[in-house]
Amino acid sequence: MPNPLSADIRARFEVLFAEGLTGREIGRRLMISAASASRLSQKLKQGLRLTPAQNPRNTGHGRLAPYHGFLIELIRQDPDITLKELQGALADAHDVTASVSGIDQALKRLGYTYKKRASLRMSASAQE
Repeated sequence: MPNPLSADIRARFEVLFAEGLTGREIGRRLMISAASASRLSQKLKQGLRLTPAQNPRNTGHGRLAPYHGFLIELIRQDPDITLKELQGALADAHDVTASVSGIDQALKRLGYTYKKRASLRMSASAQE
């Protein structure tokens, strides 16, 4: 899904439309597509404002939000715990089934990332 047009472009579009330019002329001048310019001019002809539509995307914290504290506590106890082990601990302690990728996403939301350790794997040039 493309990003909505900026508020600045929308405001400039309204000013140019009020000056009497057509939607396509404004589109060329502001370097936006003819289709978008046509839609915006139709909105203005109908007396509507040029505000972007609301994003219907869910901005919640997911199904694992109630267990964030539990996951953080497990990571503090054992920083080297694997996602598979977290999955098993969550199932044992709270009887919650969650995918490994779901747990990974929950941890990313909490600011945890996976970093490869340099001590685990050495490059071919470093081994020589």
